[in-house]
Amino acid sequence: MPSGEGGNHPIYFHVVFTLPSEIADIAYHNKAALYGLLFKAASDTMMTIAADPKHLGARIGITAVLHTWGSAMTHHPHIHMIVPGGGIARDGSRWISSRPAFLLPVRVLGKLFRRLFLTGLLALHQAGRIAFYGSLEHLADRRAFLRHLSPVRKKSWVVYAKPPFAGPEAVLAYLSRYTHRVAISNSRLVGIDDDGVTFRYKDYRRNGADCQQTMTLSADEFIRRFLLHVLPKGFHRIRHYGLLASSARKTSLARARQLLGIASPPPDTPEDLPDVRPPCPCCGGHMVVIETFERWQQPRAPPRTTLPTGKIAP
Repeated sequence: MPSGEGGNHPIYFHVVFTLPSEIADIAYHNKAALYGLLFKAASDTMMTIAADPKHLGARIGITAVLHTWGSAMTHHPHIHMIVPGGGIARDGSRWISSRPAFLLPVRVLGKLFRRLFLTGLLALHQAGRIAFYGSLEHLADRRAFLRHLSPVRKKSWVVYAKPPFAGPEAVLAYLSRYTHRVAISNSRLVGIDDDGVTFRYKDYRRNGADCQQTMTLSADEFIRRFLLHVLPKGFHRIRHYGLLASSARKTSLARARQLLGIASPPPDTPEDLPDVRPPCPCCGGHMVVIETFERWQQPRAPPRTTLPTGKIAP
């Protein structure tokens, strides 16, 4: 959200949307469809309740990050959101700030999140876009599927709003640590031997220092749990909505800065950017980048080293 010199920066909230375990089991075999639905239901929930005049009455911005793991690397899909404490009024005339320690009512968020997700889930099932395997295979039958969802409709879905960040710098620090986090960091690994891999994890059923525990898994089980969290090819685990959506981000942020009295940051110029091109191993000069391709894409074919038949090199 807006950054720059002067003015009043908004506070930022950390909101978490979590899928119930009954749904998480289905999501494991349908990652692209259900993780995508999780993003949509959670973001639509936030945007809808924030736009309601009974609550905030503003269009907000959201940065959402998907995590799929619990502390012990079990399958636990949830969305972390960074949300500014306010937004632009629907007529664009002013910035509406939330209360300092309260963004939106979590119970209201939880109810709408549950309704939107289950509506989308039933539509996916109706369209035949959900696969079921093993112990869940019977859920391919619609009546069995509806029976499976019956208790889920009655339980509370967890939406957790954490205390606001200390400021924009704290938001950036959080994003730098967690946006590209994987299921387990090296710092949690204790050791590996013939018995397996030992690592630290948090047992949230315990309080205080007792929540820090160690667990040893066989190498096969450790690898299995780690691979649970490999995302489908091309799936984006970081997404932006509302004021931060790519289609209108530049215009929305400029208006937000104007309403908040925050100066725009100076644009980066080529002279200010360091030259990070690798040196040529032969002459030491800077190499020229001729192509950049994403991890899942194939590079183009190399230049032909032979001439076509019938052609003679000069």
